[in-house]
Amino acid sequence: MTEKSHILIVDDNPEIREIIQVLLEGEGFEIEEASDGKTALDLACRIDFDLIILDIMMPEKNGYQTCIEIRKNSNAPILFLSARTKDSDKTLGFSSGGDDYLAKPFSYNELISRSKALIRRYQIYRGKNDTQTAQTGKDVNADTDTPEIISYHHLEINEEKEQVFSEGKLLTLTATEYAMLLLLIKNRRQIFSAQHLYEAVWDETYYYGANNTVMVHIRNLRRKIEKDAKNPVLIKTIWGRGYRCD
Repeated sequence: MTEKSHILIVDDNPEIREIIQVLLEGEGFEIEEASDGKTALDLACRIDFDLIILDIMMPEKNGYQTCIEIRKNSNAPILFLSARTKDSDKTLGFSSGGDDYLAKPFSYNELISRSKALIRRYQIYRGKNDTQTAQTGKDVNADTDTPEIISYHHLEINEEKEQVFSEGKLLTLTATEYAMLLLLIKNRRQIFSAQHLYEAVWDETYYYGANNTVMVHIRNLRRKIEKDAKNPVLIKTIWGRGYRCD
């Protein structure tokens, strides 16, 4: 029997939580709820969620603060769901560690499709569908050929399993960070503007303020993959133009 994906819904409005719960349980997901940031943090420390849907305007600890705290211990995708629709709000959401942002009132179909896309990427990245591999030591879905490994300086990328290693050590990247790194490495020597990166990785139209979103994710990625993040050699900044892997 396939294990159900586990989603945490964080919103101080019980009616919103109920609507989302009914929608996602109808799609076969297992749901936990939290009405505030503190409860959400407690649950996120105890349960390995496949997705966290997070409101912004909550008492005591808002969604941005909650997201930053969750990111200290979890790489689970975070979908902000908020009535705040300014570009600056969206930038803050991404900068605090969010993976996606959906404005209220939201389309039910869009919520479901975005949730499924985030969960799919995360489960592939974390290898959570490889239950039989862990039990038998064999990957029943794997080809007999050894999967191709992309080497770049001290990094090795197993694209099939969406895993990144630095000198043999597995790195814990978010799905967004992985997608950004793979895009740059597979297109070496090509300069990607912030707009190009944003539209390719987030798969949505560039907006004013997205430069900050890209810059924050590049900075976080460098902290994980560079030997010296202050003097990066893997992802270079081409001033006035964008970013490039040589």
